[in-house]
Amino acid sequence: MTTLDTLPTGTFVHAPGSPDGEWWRDAVIYQVYPRSFADASGDGIGDLPGITSRLGHLAELGVDAVWLSPFYRSPQADAGYDVADYRDVDPLFGTLDDFDALLARAHELGLRVIVDLVPNHTSDEHVWFQAALAAGPGSPERARYLFREGRGADGELPPNNWESIFGGPAWTRLADGQWYLHLFDSRQPDLDWEHPEVRAEFEDVLRFWLDRGVDGFRIDVAHGMVKEPGLPDWDGHVSMIEGSEETEPTDRADEVTGSGNQGPMFDQEGVHEIYRAWNRVLASYAGDRALVAEAWVEPLSRLARYVRPDEMQQAFNFAFLATHWDAAALRSVIEASYATADGVGAPTTWVMSNHDVVRHASRLGLSVPGSRPNGIGHGDEQPDEELGLRRARAATLLMLGLPGSAYLYQGEELGLPDHTALPDDLRQDPAFFRTGGAERGRDGCRVPLPWAADEPGFGFSPTGVTWLPQPEAWAAYALDAQRGVDGSTYETYRTALAVRRAEVLGSGGLAWADGFGDDVIAFVNRDVLVVANLGGSPVPLSEGAVVLHSSVDVVVAEDGSTSVPGDATVWLRA
Repeated sequence: MTTLDTLPTGTFVHAPGSPDGEWWRDAVIYQVYPRSFADASGDGIGDLPGITSRLGHLAELGVDAVWLSPFYRSPQADAGYDVADYRDVDPLFGTLDDFDALLARAHELGLRVIVDLVPNHTSDEHVWFQAALAAGPGSPERARYLFREGRGADGELPPNNWESIFGGPAWTRLADGQWYLHLFDSRQPDLDWEHPEVRAEFEDVLRFWLDRGVDGFRIDVAHGMVKEPGLPDWDGHVSMIEGSEETEPTDRADEVTGSGNQGPMFDQEGVHEIYRAWNRVLASYAGDRALVAEAWVEPLSRLARYVRPDEMQQAFNFAFLATHWDAAALRSVIEASYATADGVGAPTTWVMSNHDVVRHASRLGLSVPGSRPNGIGHGDEQPDEELGLRRARAATLLMLGLPGSAYLYQGEELGLPDHTALPDDLRQDPAFFRTGGAERGRDGCRVPLPWAADEPGFGFSPTGVTWLPQPEAWAAYALDAQRGVDGSTYETYRTALAVRRAEVLGSGGLAWADGFGDDVIAFVNRDVLVVANLGGSPVPLSEGAVVLHSSVDVVVAEDGSTSVPGDATVWLRA
């Protein structure tokens, strides 16, 4: 069997790195969505003590770090992404002491901690915005936000035609006649990042959490903080989840998948000056601290600009997440990702699911596998749950076999699908309400986790209460129903992470392995051969192939030969 060193040079894609490089270059990072991870208080909403009590699960799973979605003081108009105080914990989740205890326990277990930072906008209950409302037009307080006079004879029309990402207009008018910009909900006013006080404030917020010992920050809407001067009209459609219209790139080495936001409110040159300043702040602290960009930007060469050596350390690869279950398309995105990231010396950061998209176990069970609806509910196409999970496990082993860093979203290690039958009257996502229900929203991927099959609320809360209902079928997905069970999704993840670490795949290299057919993605990483069969027919393996791990059982024929079944991924000794 071929190895990385003996493959033809034309198939070489990415050179191996040092296994002793910075931790964020090859880390597997687990996203915790606090309100849905574990509830210690019994109110049905997850909290920091609940997270702390379950950190042992993450250490046992084998991840390297934890990313916490927002837990700051907030009126919760957008599940905490509307921050009223960046230096305090919302009582819903606990206290600063609870955060310090979580951080200490995580570090004791060898887990690094990344916290979410939401710098594009604040809550309308933030002290700055309340001061702006009280001060009135033309005041220094309003200069921190994007207040503008309206158009029309009496200023009755919004300053431009921009739409909110959550639906409806991106402007709200106050009683005094001025309008303020909010790319998201009307309770999330956008800051003006040209204002020096805004820049100074967030550098101080960074230092506040760095002083407490955090290992980095995931930056929400990292591509949206700076707007084009003059705030010109734009005729395109804005959508955070769907992205731009899908177009074919002119250069296949610079991939476009339709996962990028377009328009004068995104990806402006001025954001890079901000991140260079933040890079200097993190560099002033000991240890390898990391900035992670949530930037829905395409083509990939634009995304690479966020991870140049003096800016951020990572950027989510949403082009990979957005690609359909198609071998040729995935190969193209993978190759383009390495070409662009390697060009700036950055790792490629892989992701399949998060709190903003339908879980990949459900997306891959749709008639167009890998497509990205804005939520799934009653009357929508329902995924094939069994097929979706089979493909999701195969996709995860493909992702974890790739060099670079990888992100897991809480519950995917259990194989959780979206709650695709959640009643509309229980939905809480502002996108559902602002679109009049046209977009189901993101509640389906945010349902509280099942820990114990036979306990009320599946062990999420000591009272059995959950802020969103869990499907009854989730009993089969509960952690205690899978731990120690050969072939369970949980054990498949745990084994994959152990093999990935033992084989040092995260800092490895990649070379395509040819000759497996059009429906197969095959590559060598160090001396491991990864074969992902996206087709329906089994793919034969070389005689004597040694299987290290697989998403399903490999097929063994009567003559002893082995093959990779359809919708499956196998790791082999190359």
